[in-house]
Amino acid sequence: MSTTSSPESAIDRCQPADATPVALEATALESTAPEYLRDLKRELTADGLVPAELTVAACFDEDCSLATQDEVDRIRGYVRAGSFLGVGTVTVTVDDIADPAKVRPALAACAERADREGLAFELEGPISAEH
Repeated sequence: MSTTSSPESAIDRCQPADATPVALEATALESTAPEYLRDLKRELTADGLVPAELTVAACFDEDCSLATQDEVDRIRGYVRAGSFLGVGTVTVTVDDIADPAKVRPALAACAERADREGLAFELEGPISAEH
């Protein structure tokens, strides 16, 4: 018989908290500046809310590399904001896509960024980040 105990993982040691998970819409955020996000997180915590998901509506209806890059930069900013707020998932809903070949690698890069930040990145709509 072994005298050492097996260490418990962080997940094994989780305890329920009296907080309600909420999804935030990106359009409801006044800013993605750290000062604003810090205050928002403080308000949510004071109200017993935990930001679990950040939802972003995206549109790639222009067949233009610059417009695609602008939209991807906006999404990337929300990934950063989601990380700052402590959400677990950033969900991007894509409605219109002019050129999926341009958009797919850009969204894959956003998914990689989310992964590096420890976030799940989910796509909803007529495209996936995979080839």
